[in-house]
Order: sequence, then structure tokens, then C-alpha cells
Amino acid sequence: MAKKAVASFKKGEGRTYSKVIKMVKSSKTGAYVFQEEMVPNDSVKDFFAK
Repeated sequence: MAKKAVASFKKGEGRTYSKVIKMVKSSKTGAYVFQEEMVPNDSVKDFFAK
């Protein structure tokens, strides 16, 4: 029977990172594009403030 190795970001206190998606207007075409990032939970408000 094979063993399965699982990697995670968890350190015991639960999720520490969140995936955030922001809609940004492109300066070249004027169309909207989506910007996705994995940021720590403490920095989510800073990501949207930029």
C-alpha cells in the first residue's frame, strides 16, 4: 500500500493565506482584467487599498 504525502501552508492555527481577486482597468486597452494573488490574512485590506 502506497503512502500519500500532503504538503500544506497550515501551521496548526488554520488558514494563514487568502486568495484575493481584484478587477483592474487596463491603461492600454481600457478593458478590465482580474488580478489574483495569495496574500497573508493580515495584508488583505492593504492589497485592496493599493
